[in-house]
Amino acid sequence: MATEITQASARPMRADARRNYERLLAEARTAFTEHGTDASLEDIARRAGVGIGTLYRHFPNRTALMSAVFQGEVDGLLARSRELLASPEPCRALVDWLRACVAHASTYRGLSRALLAAQSDEASAMSRCSLPLREAGSVLLARAQAVGAVRPEVGITDVMQLTNAISLAAEQSPDDPELPDRLLTLTLRGLQAVPCPDAG
Repeated sequence: MATEITQASARPMRADARRNYERLLAEARTAFTEHGTDASLEDIARRAGVGIGTLYRHFPNRTALMSAVFQGEVDGLLARSRELLASPEPCRALVDWLRACVAHASTYRGLSRALLAAQSDEASAMSRCSLPLREAGSVLLARAQAVGAVRPEVGITDVMQLTNAISLAAEQSPDDPELPDRLLTLTLRGLQAVPCPDAG
């Protein structure tokens, strides 16, 4: 469990504090979309109509702000993983979910790098995003392994690292929109115990 928490998760906020929190989240989401996760925190605070001290009271550092911004997308990916558990084709379900993860990590420039780092730092606020995704993916991976579609020695940590690395590669090659799918296809072929038509 991450040791860094925001004020919002620590205790209930007054109405004015809640409004500031929501404005900061909205402006941060916009700034991260437009400028990547290295966007100026001072600019985010200014656009939200608060001082930088208020931002830091809610979010002690950039990573905590990123984690809060991305929580909605993570919730969506977790919901999608639960839906895919009902799929009669475990291999296709795993492929579909990993593609959704690549698309998610590609939404904000710098997010894939942060998720890669969080894999080896469970004390990071970003682990509140990465750990639930890893747990959800492990269930889908186990289903694919149970039917012999994926080699039994493959672990979810390696799969998620590869997925985030693909997103990072895509971020560096914006003029090649087909790159993520090509790299994911190559990765999945390497994981397979038997040919999986859904990977191609």
